[in-house]
Amino acid sequence: MTSTAPQPAATAAFAAADLGATSGRVILGHLGPGRLDLAELHRFANRPVRLPGGLHWDLLGLYGEVLAGLRRAARAGGAASVGIDSWAVDYGLLDADGHLLGLPHHYRDPRTAGIAERERDAVGARELYQVNGVQHLPFNTVFQLAAARGSAALGAARALLLVPDLLAYWLTGTLGAETTNASTTGLLDARTGTWATGLAERFGVDPALLPPLREPGSPAGTLLPHVAAATGLPASTPVTTVASHDTASAVAAVPATGPGFAYISCGTWSLAGLELDAPVLTEASRAANFTNERGIDGTVRYLRNIMGMWLLEECRRVWAGRGLPAELPRLLDEAARARPFAAVFDPDTPGLLAPDDMPAAIAAACARTGQRPPDGQAALVRAVLESLALAHRRVLRQAAELAGRDITRVHLVGGGSRNDLLCQLTADATGLPVAAGPAEATALGNILVQARAHGLVGDLAGMRRLVADTQPLRHFTPQGDPRAWDAAESRLTAS
Repeated sequence: MTSTAPQPAATAAFAAADLGATSGRVILGHLGPGRLDLAELHRFANRPVRLPGGLHWDLLGLYGEVLAGLRRAARAGGAASVGIDSWAVDYGLLDADGHLLGLPHHYRDPRTAGIAERERDAVGARELYQVNGVQHLPFNTVFQLAAARGSAALGAARALLLVPDLLAYWLTGTLGAETTNASTTGLLDARTGTWATGLAERFGVDPALLPPLREPGSPAGTLLPHVAAATGLPASTPVTTVASHDTASAVAAVPATGPGFAYISCGTWSLAGLELDAPVLTEASRAANFTNERGIDGTVRYLRNIMGMWLLEECRRVWAGRGLPAELPRLLDEAARARPFAAVFDPDTPGLLAPDDMPAAIAAACARTGQRPPDGQAALVRAVLESLALAHRRVLRQAAELAGRDITRVHLVGGGSRNDLLCQLTADATGLPVAAGPAEATALGNILVQARAHGLVGDLAGMRRLVADTQPLRHFTPQGDPRAWDAAESRLTAS
Protein backbone atom coordinates (compact mmCIF):
# COMPACT_ATOMS: atom_id res chain seq x y z
CA MET A 1 0.00 0.00 0.00
CA THR A 2 1.31 3.43 -0.90
CA SER A 3 1.73 5.71 2.10
CA THR A 4 -0.40 8.85 2.07
CA ALA A 5 1.37 10.42 5.05
CA PRO A 6 2.29 14.05 4.36
CA GLN A 7 5.91 14.55 3.41
CA PRO A 8 7.96 17.47 4.72
CA ALA A 9 8.19 20.46 2.43
CA ALA A 10 11.43 20.93 0.53
CA THR A 11 11.79 24.39 2.07
CA ALA A 12 10.09 26.06 4.97
CA ALA A 13 10.28 29.16 7.14
CA PHE A 14 10.75 29.07 10.91
CA ALA A 15 10.37 31.96 13.37
CA ALA A 16 12.92 32.29 16.16
CA ALA A 17 12.25 34.56 19.11
CA ASP A 18 15.76 35.11 20.48
CA LEU A 19 15.91 37.11 23.69
CA GLY A 20 19.27 38.31 24.95
CA ALA A 21 20.06 40.08 28.18
CA THR A 22 20.20 43.50 26.51
CA SER A 23 18.16 43.08 23.32
CA GLY A 24 15.78 40.71 21.61
CA ARG A 25 14.84 39.90 18.05
CA VAL A 26 12.45 37.83 16.02
CA ILE A 27 14.18 36.24 13.05
CA LEU A 28 12.68 34.28 10.19
CA GLY A 29 14.85 31.50 8.83
CA HIS A 30 14.26 29.92 5.43
CA LEU A 31 15.74 26.47 5.22
CA GLY A 32 15.99 23.96 2.39
CA PRO A 33 18.57 21.78 0.65
CA GLY A 34 21.85 23.70 0.88
CA ARG A 35 19.99 26.81 1.96
CA LEU A 36 19.84 28.59 5.32
CA ASP A 37 18.87 32.25 5.10
CA LEU A 38 17.99 34.60 7.94
CA ALA A 39 15.82 37.72 7.85
CA GLU A 40 15.60 39.90 10.94
CA LEU A 41 11.96 40.91 11.26
CA HIS A 42 11.96 42.80 14.54
CA ARG A 43 14.64 43.95 16.98
CA PHE A 44 13.95 45.57 20.33
CA ALA A 45 15.75 46.66 23.49
CA ASN A 46 15.56 44.61 26.66
CA ARG A 47 15.66 47.15 29.49
CA PRO A 48 15.17 45.98 33.07
CA VAL A 49 13.09 48.03 35.47
CA ARG A 50 13.98 48.90 39.06
CA LEU A 51 10.98 48.62 41.36
CA PRO A 52 10.73 48.90 45.15
CA GLY A 53 11.25 45.12 45.29
CA GLY A 54 14.47 45.18 43.27
CA LEU A 55 15.62 44.86 39.67
CA HIS A 56 13.15 43.05 37.41
CA TRP A 57 12.70 42.06 33.78
CA ASP A 58 9.92 43.84 31.88
CA LEU A 59 8.63 40.47 30.73
CA LEU A 60 5.21 41.76 29.70
CA GLY A 61 6.88 44.27 27.43
CA LEU A 62 9.13 41.55 25.99
CA TYR A 63 6.12 39.33 25.34
CA GLY A 64 4.45 42.20 23.48
CA GLU A 65 7.57 42.60 21.35
CA VAL A 66 7.57 38.86 20.55
CA LEU A 67 3.96 39.15 19.39
CA ALA A 68 4.91 42.15 17.25
CA GLY A 69 7.68 40.09 15.64
CA LEU A 70 5.31 37.19 14.98
CA ARG A 71 2.88 39.61 13.31
CA ARG A 72 5.67 40.53 10.93
CA ALA A 73 6.34 36.84 10.34
CA ALA A 74 2.70 36.39 9.37
CA ARG A 75 2.92 39.31 6.95
CA ALA A 76 6.13 37.81 5.50
CA GLY A 77 4.32 34.61 4.56
CA GLY A 78 3.99 32.78 7.86
CA ALA A 79 6.08 30.21 9.67
CA ALA A 80 5.98 26.44 9.88
CA SER A 81 6.86 26.72 13.56
CA VAL A 82 7.89 29.11 16.32
CA GLY A 83 10.76 28.61 18.80
CA ILE A 84 11.85 30.66 21.81
CA ASP A 85 15.24 30.95 23.50
CA SER A 86 16.56 33.36 26.12
CA TRP A 87 19.12 33.85 28.86
CA ALA A 88 19.16 31.34 31.70
CA VAL A 89 18.37 31.05 35.46
CA ASP A 90 15.60 33.67 35.79
CA TYR A 91 12.04 32.48 36.30
CA GLY A 92 8.40 33.41 36.84
CA LEU A 93 5.99 31.88 39.33
CA LEU A 94 2.40 30.94 38.46
CA ASP A 95 -0.47 30.58 40.90
CA ALA A 96 -3.11 27.85 40.83
CA ASP A 97 -5.00 29.71 38.07
CA GLY A 98 -1.90 30.04 35.90
CA HIS A 99 -1.47 33.74 36.61
CA LEU A 100 1.98 35.31 36.93
CA LEU A 101 2.93 36.24 40.49
CA GLY A 102 4.97 39.38 39.86
CA LEU A 103 7.66 40.26 37.35
CA PRO A 104 10.72 37.95 37.35
CA HIS A 105 13.79 39.27 39.13
CA HIS A 106 16.87 40.13 37.08
CA TYR A 107 19.91 37.95 37.80
CA ARG A 108 21.97 41.07 38.50
CA ASP A 109 19.66 42.01 41.38
CA PRO A 110 21.73 41.81 44.60
CA ARG A 111 19.12 39.89 46.60
CA THR A 112 21.21 36.70 46.62
CA ALA A 113 24.32 38.41 48.03
CA GLY A 114 25.63 36.23 50.86
CA ILE A 115 22.71 33.81 50.53
CA ALA A 116 24.31 31.76 47.76
CA GLU A 117 27.41 30.98 49.81
CA ARG A 118 25.37 30.21 52.91
CA GLU A 119 23.05 27.83 51.08
CA ARG A 120 25.89 26.13 49.23
CA ASP A 121 27.83 25.57 52.43
CA ALA A 122 24.75 24.25 54.25
CA VAL A 123 24.27 21.50 51.66
CA GLY A 124 27.99 21.02 51.07
CA ALA A 125 29.79 22.36 48.01
CA ARG A 126 31.19 18.95 46.98
CA GLU A 127 27.92 17.12 47.47
CA LEU A 128 26.03 19.79 45.55
CA TYR A 129 28.42 19.61 42.60
CA GLN A 130 28.24 15.83 42.52
CA VAL A 131 24.51 16.12 41.85
CA ASN A 132 24.04 19.18 39.66
CA GLY A 133 27.57 19.76 38.28
CA VAL A 134 26.82 23.47 37.98
CA GLN A 135 29.26 26.35 38.27
CA HIS A 136 28.75 28.29 41.48
CA LEU A 137 27.24 31.65 40.58
CA PRO A 138 25.35 33.78 43.09
CA PHE A 139 22.35 34.11 40.76
CA ASN A 140 21.77 30.42 40.04
CA THR A 141 18.04 29.71 40.19
CA VAL A 142 18.34 27.57 43.30
CA PHE A 143 19.91 30.48 45.18
CA GLN A 144 17.29 32.92 43.89
CA LEU A 145 14.64 30.58 45.27
CA ALA A 146 16.46 30.49 48.60
CA ALA A 147 16.37 34.30 48.65
CA ALA A 148 12.60 34.16 48.01
CA ARG A 149 11.95 31.62 50.75
CA GLY A 150 9.07 32.74 52.94
CA SER A 151 7.77 35.27 50.41
CA ALA A 152 4.07 35.51 49.63
CA ALA A 153 4.70 34.82 45.95
CA LEU A 154 6.61 31.62 46.55
CA GLY A 155 4.01 30.50 49.07
CA ALA A 156 1.23 30.97 46.52
CA ALA A 157 3.14 29.46 43.60
CA ARG A 158 2.06 26.25 41.93
CA ALA A 159 4.54 26.23 39.03
CA LEU A 160 7.96 27.66 38.24
CA LEU A 161 8.80 28.47 34.62
CA LEU A 162 12.09 29.77 33.27
CA VAL A 163 11.72 32.74 30.93
CA PRO A 164 11.43 30.94 27.56
CA ASP A 165 9.13 28.31 29.07
CA LEU A 166 6.94 31.08 30.47
CA LEU A 167 6.66 32.76 27.07
CA ALA A 168 5.85 29.41 25.46
CA TYR A 169 3.13 28.94 28.09
CA TRP A 170 1.60 32.30 27.22
CA LEU A 171 1.63 31.33 23.54
CA THR A 172 0.22 27.82 23.95
CA GLY A 173 -1.27 27.38 27.42
CA THR A 174 0.91 24.30 28.08
CA LEU A 175 3.45 23.90 30.88
CA GLY A 176 6.90 22.41 30.44
CA ALA A 177 10.57 22.88 31.27
CA GLU A 178 13.14 22.56 28.49
CA THR A 179 16.18 20.56 29.56
CA THR A 180 19.12 22.71 28.41
CA ASN A 181 17.79 25.67 30.37
CA ALA A 182 16.65 23.52 33.28
CA SER A 183 20.26 22.37 33.64
CA THR A 184 21.29 25.92 34.63
CA THR A 185 18.97 26.03 37.64
CA GLY A 186 21.07 23.86 39.95
CA LEU A 187 18.04 21.59 40.35
CA LEU A 188 18.72 19.11 37.53
CA ASP A 189 20.72 15.92 38.02
CA ALA A 190 23.80 16.22 35.80
CA ARG A 191 24.04 12.46 35.27
CA THR A 192 20.42 11.52 34.62
CA GLY A 193 19.03 14.72 33.13
CA THR A 194 16.02 14.52 35.47
CA TRP A 195 14.90 16.83 38.25
CA ALA A 196 16.96 16.32 41.40
CA THR A 197 13.91 16.28 43.69
CA GLY A 198 15.89 15.29 46.77
CA LEU A 199 18.23 18.23 46.26
CA ALA A 200 15.29 20.56 45.71
CA GLU A 201 13.78 19.49 49.03
CA ARG A 202 17.07 20.13 50.82
CA PHE A 203 16.95 23.71 49.55
CA GLY A 204 13.32 24.04 50.67
CA VAL A 205 11.99 23.97 47.10
CA ASP A 206 8.75 22.05 46.58
CA PRO A 207 9.43 19.61 43.70
CA ALA A 208 5.79 20.03 42.66
CA LEU A 209 6.78 23.50 41.33
CA LEU A 210 9.01 21.90 38.69
CA PRO A 211 7.14 21.19 35.43
CA PRO A 212 7.56 18.11 33.21
CA LEU A 213 10.81 18.20 31.24
CA ARG A 214 10.90 18.62 27.47
CA GLU A 215 13.73 17.81 25.09
CA PRO A 216 14.73 20.12 22.22
CA GLY A 217 12.67 19.24 19.16
CA SER A 218 9.58 18.12 21.07
CA PRO A 219 6.25 19.92 20.58
CA ALA A 220 5.24 22.59 23.08
CA GLY A 221 1.71 23.05 21.74
CA THR A 222 -0.03 25.26 19.21
CA LEU A 223 -1.01 28.91 19.37
CA LEU A 224 -3.92 29.83 21.58
CA PRO A 225 -6.84 31.40 19.67
CA HIS A 226 -6.22 34.90 21.05
CA VAL A 227 -2.50 34.63 20.16
CA ALA A 228 -3.40 33.59 16.62
CA ALA A 229 -5.75 36.56 16.36
CA ALA A 230 -3.09 38.94 17.71
CA THR A 231 -0.36 37.73 15.36
CA GLY A 232 -2.19 36.72 12.21
CA LEU A 233 -0.61 33.26 12.30
CA PRO A 234 -2.91 30.23 12.11
CA ALA A 235 -3.95 28.72 15.44
CA SER A 236 -2.53 25.44 14.14
CA THR A 237 1.01 26.93 14.10
CA PRO A 238 3.15 24.73 16.38
CA VAL A 239 5.51 26.08 19.00
CA THR A 240 8.53 23.78 18.95
CA THR A 241 10.72 23.29 22.00
CA VAL A 242 14.22 24.38 20.98
CA ALA A 243 17.44 24.47 23.00
CA SER A 244 15.89 27.33 24.94
CA HIS A 245 19.05 28.36 26.80
CA ASP A 246 20.55 30.77 24.29
CA THR A 247 24.04 29.33 24.77
CA ALA A 248 22.78 25.82 24.02
CA SER A 249 21.24 27.08 20.78
CA ALA A 250 24.47 28.90 19.90
CA VAL A 251 26.59 25.79 20.52
CA ALA A 252 24.22 23.73 18.36
CA ALA A 253 25.05 26.11 15.49
CA VAL A 254 28.84 26.09 15.95
CA PRO A 255 30.10 25.42 12.39
CA ALA A 256 32.50 22.66 13.42
CA THR A 257 33.07 19.89 10.89
CA GLY A 258 35.25 17.62 13.00
CA PRO A 259 36.52 16.89 16.52
CA GLY A 260 39.01 18.89 18.55
CA PHE A 261 37.12 22.17 18.64
CA ALA A 262 36.41 24.53 21.51
CA TYR A 263 33.74 27.19 21.42
CA ILE A 264 33.28 30.68 22.79
CA SER A 265 29.76 32.06 22.64
CA CYS A 266 30.49 35.73 23.08
CA GLY A 267 27.85 38.33 23.82
CA THR A 268 26.87 39.92 27.13
CA TRP A 269 28.72 36.93 28.59
CA SER A 270 31.53 34.86 27.12
CA LEU A 271 30.74 31.16 27.53
CA ALA A 272 33.92 29.24 26.78
CA GLY A 273 34.32 25.49 26.79
CA LEU A 274 33.99 22.09 25.17
CA GLU A 275 31.24 19.75 24.04
CA LEU A 276 31.42 16.42 25.85
CA ASP A 277 29.51 13.15 25.98
CA ALA A 278 29.38 13.03 29.80
CA PRO A 279 29.74 15.50 32.69
CA VAL A 280 33.03 16.09 34.50
CA LEU A 281 32.19 15.99 38.21
CA THR A 282 35.66 15.78 39.73
CA GLU A 283 36.74 17.85 42.68
CA ALA A 284 39.26 19.62 40.44
CA SER A 285 36.43 20.60 38.10
CA ARG A 286 34.37 21.96 40.98
CA ALA A 287 37.33 23.90 42.37
CA ALA A 288 37.89 25.45 38.94
CA ASN A 289 34.18 26.42 38.90
CA PHE A 290 33.26 24.71 35.63
CA THR A 291 29.67 23.94 34.77
CA ASN A 292 28.13 20.88 33.13
CA GLU A 293 25.04 22.06 31.29
CA ARG A 294 23.02 20.04 28.83
CA GLY A 295 23.17 20.50 25.08
CA ILE A 296 21.04 18.94 22.40
CA ASP A 297 21.08 15.17 21.86
CA GLY A 298 22.33 14.49 25.38
CA THR A 299 25.62 16.35 24.93
CA VAL A 300 27.22 18.26 27.79
CA ARG A 301 28.31 21.88 27.53
CA TYR A 302 31.40 21.89 29.74
CA LEU A 303 32.21 25.56 30.20
CA ARG A 304 32.73 28.55 32.40
CA ASN A 305 30.86 31.83 32.35
CA ILE A 306 33.13 34.82 31.79
CA MET A 307 31.93 38.39 32.01
CA GLY A 308 31.78 39.30 28.33
CA MET A 309 30.99 42.31 26.17
CA TRP A 310 28.87 43.64 29.03
CA LEU A 311 32.09 45.23 30.29
CA LEU A 312 32.56 47.26 27.13
CA GLU A 313 28.88 48.09 26.69
CA GLU A 314 28.66 49.42 30.22
CA CYS A 315 31.73 51.58 29.62
CA ARG A 316 30.07 52.96 26.49
CA ARG A 317 26.87 53.66 28.42
CA VAL A 318 28.76 55.62 31.08
CA TRP A 319 30.78 57.55 28.49
CA ALA A 320 27.70 58.45 26.47
CA GLY A 321 26.04 59.74 29.65
CA ARG A 322 29.04 62.01 30.19
CA GLY A 323 28.96 63.33 26.64
CA LEU A 324 32.11 61.43 25.61
CA PRO A 325 32.50 59.62 22.28
CA ALA A 326 30.99 56.14 22.54
CA GLU A 327 30.74 54.94 18.92
CA LEU A 328 32.04 51.38 18.84
CA PRO A 329 33.89 51.45 15.48
CA ARG A 330 35.87 54.52 16.54
CA LEU A 331 36.70 53.06 19.96
CA LEU A 332 37.87 49.76 18.45
CA ASP A 333 39.99 51.51 15.83
CA GLU A 334 41.73 53.57 18.50
CA ALA A 335 42.11 50.54 20.78
CA ALA A 336 43.84 48.61 17.99
CA ARG A 337 46.54 51.31 17.92
CA ALA A 338 46.83 51.60 21.71
CA ARG A 339 49.83 50.25 23.60
CA PRO A 340 49.48 46.51 24.25
CA PHE A 341 49.17 45.22 27.82
CA ALA A 342 49.11 48.63 29.47
CA ALA A 343 46.81 47.02 32.06
CA VAL A 344 44.85 43.78 32.40
CA PHE A 345 42.30 42.53 34.92
CA ASP A 346 40.16 39.51 35.70
CA PRO A 347 36.77 40.05 33.99
CA ASP A 348 35.10 37.98 36.71
CA THR A 349 36.10 40.33 39.52
CA PRO A 350 32.90 40.48 41.66
CA GLY A 351 32.82 44.27 41.59
CA LEU A 352 32.29 44.18 37.81
CA LEU A 353 28.96 42.31 37.92
CA ALA A 354 26.75 45.39 38.18
CA PRO A 355 28.66 48.60 39.04
CA ASP A 356 27.16 52.03 38.48
CA ASP A 357 30.44 53.24 36.93
CA MET A 358 32.15 50.47 34.94
CA PRO A 359 35.26 52.50 33.91
CA ALA A 360 35.91 53.34 37.56
CA ALA A 361 35.32 49.72 38.61
CA ILE A 362 37.83 48.48 36.00
CA ALA A 363 40.37 51.08 37.14
CA ALA A 364 39.95 49.83 40.71
CA ALA A 365 40.38 46.20 39.59
CA CYS A 366 43.67 47.10 37.91
CA ALA A 367 44.88 49.09 40.92
CA ARG A 368 44.23 46.13 43.23
CA THR A 369 46.91 44.15 41.36
CA GLY A 370 49.42 46.99 41.51
CA GLN A 371 48.86 48.24 37.96
CA ARG A 372 48.36 51.76 36.74
CA PRO A 373 44.74 52.05 35.55
CA PRO A 374 44.17 52.56 31.81
CA ASP A 375 44.66 56.16 30.74
CA GLY A 376 41.89 57.24 28.39
CA GLN A 377 39.12 55.49 26.47
CA ALA A 378 41.31 53.70 23.91
CA ALA A 379 43.55 52.25 26.62
CA LEU A 380 40.54 51.09 28.62
CA VAL A 381 38.90 49.40 25.59
CA ARG A 382 42.21 47.69 24.84
CA ALA A 383 42.42 46.53 28.46
CA VAL A 384 38.88 45.09 28.30
CA LEU A 385 39.56 43.12 25.12
CA GLU A 386 43.00 41.86 26.18
CA SER A 387 41.56 40.83 29.54
CA LEU A 388 38.74 38.94 27.82
CA ALA A 389 41.25 37.21 25.52
CA LEU A 390 43.32 36.22 28.56
CA ALA A 391 40.20 34.82 30.21
CA HIS A 392 39.35 32.87 27.05
CA ARG A 393 42.86 31.39 27.09
CA ARG A 394 42.76 30.55 30.79
CA VAL A 395 39.35 28.87 30.67
CA LEU A 396 39.96 26.85 27.51
CA ARG A 397 43.29 25.55 28.81
CA GLN A 398 41.65 24.54 32.07
CA ALA A 399 38.74 22.87 30.26
CA ALA A 400 41.10 20.84 28.09
CA GLU A 401 43.11 19.70 31.10
CA LEU A 402 40.11 18.84 33.27
CA ALA A 403 38.30 16.98 30.49
CA GLY A 404 41.40 15.27 29.10
CA ARG A 405 40.86 16.71 25.64
CA ASP A 406 43.11 18.34 23.06
CA ILE A 407 41.96 21.55 21.38
CA THR A 408 43.06 22.24 17.81
CA ARG A 409 40.87 25.25 16.98
CA VAL A 410 38.39 27.70 18.47
CA HIS A 411 34.99 28.71 17.13
CA LEU A 412 33.94 32.14 18.38
CA VAL A 413 30.24 32.75 17.72
CA GLY A 414 27.71 35.37 18.73
CA GLY A 415 27.84 39.15 18.62
CA GLY A 416 31.48 39.22 19.74
CA SER A 417 32.47 37.48 16.50
CA ARG A 418 31.96 40.82 14.73
CA ASN A 419 34.76 42.34 16.81
CA ASP A 420 37.90 41.70 14.75
CA LEU A 421 40.23 42.96 17.46
CA LEU A 422 38.78 40.59 20.07
CA CYS A 423 38.95 37.66 17.64
CA GLN A 424 42.60 38.35 16.78
CA LEU A 425 43.54 38.83 20.43
CA THR A 426 41.83 35.53 21.29
CA ALA A 427 43.85 33.76 18.59
CA ASP A 428 47.04 35.39 19.87
CA ALA A 429 46.31 34.55 23.50
CA THR A 430 45.28 30.92 22.95
CA GLY A 431 47.85 30.21 20.24
CA LEU A 432 45.06 28.56 18.25
CA PRO A 433 43.31 29.44 14.99
CA VAL A 434 39.97 31.15 15.54
CA ALA A 435 36.98 30.88 13.20
CA ALA A 436 34.67 33.83 13.84
CA GLY A 437 30.96 33.55 13.18
CA PRO A 438 28.14 33.23 12.75
CA ALA A 439 27.08 36.27 14.74
CA GLU A 440 23.49 35.03 14.89
CA ALA A 441 24.43 31.56 16.10
CA THR A 442 21.71 31.52 18.74
CA ALA A 443 18.92 32.20 16.24
CA LEU A 444 20.45 29.68 13.83
CA GLY A 445 20.49 26.97 16.49
CA ASN A 446 16.89 27.80 17.38
CA ILE A 447 15.82 27.53 13.73
CA LEU A 448 17.81 24.37 13.03
CA VAL A 449 16.21 22.47 15.90
CA GLN A 450 12.79 23.48 14.59
CA ALA A 451 13.76 22.43 11.08
CA ARG A 452 15.02 19.08 12.31
CA ALA A 453 11.72 18.48 14.10
CA HIS A 454 10.05 19.05 10.72
CA GLY A 455 12.36 16.64 8.89
CA LEU A 456 14.36 19.23 6.95
CA VAL A 457 17.78 18.56 8.46
CA GLY A 458 19.49 15.53 9.94
CA ASP A 459 21.70 15.00 12.96
CA LEU A 460 23.80 17.50 14.89
CA ALA A 461 26.74 17.03 12.52
CA GLY A 462 24.45 17.74 9.58
CA MET A 463 23.11 20.87 11.23
CA ARG A 464 26.64 22.16 11.78
CA ARG A 465 27.72 21.28 8.27
CA LEU A 466 24.83 23.32 6.87
CA VAL A 467 25.92 26.31 8.96
CA ALA A 468 29.52 25.94 7.79
CA ASP A 469 28.39 25.72 4.14
CA THR A 470 25.96 28.64 4.19
CA GLN A 471 27.17 31.22 6.71
CA PRO A 472 30.11 33.61 6.23
CA LEU A 473 33.06 32.93 8.55
CA ARG A 474 36.29 34.84 9.13
CA HIS A 475 39.56 33.24 10.16
CA PHE A 476 42.30 34.53 12.48
CA THR A 477 45.71 32.93 12.99
CA PRO A 478 47.90 33.51 16.06
CA GLN A 479 50.41 36.34 15.82
CA GLY A 480 53.04 37.85 18.10
CA ASP A 481 55.11 36.46 20.95
CA PRO A 482 53.11 34.13 23.28
CA ARG A 483 55.46 35.06 26.13
CA ALA A 484 53.84 38.49 26.25
CA TRP A 485 50.56 36.81 27.19
CA ASP A 486 52.31 34.74 29.86
CA ALA A 487 53.72 37.95 31.36
CA ALA A 488 50.31 39.64 31.25
CA GLU A 489 48.70 36.66 32.99
CA SER A 490 51.27 36.82 35.78
CA ARG A 491 50.26 40.41 36.56
CA LEU A 492 46.77 39.33 37.57
CA THR A 493 48.15 37.76 40.73
CA ALA A 494 50.60 40.57 41.56
CA SER A 495 50.13 42.20 44.92
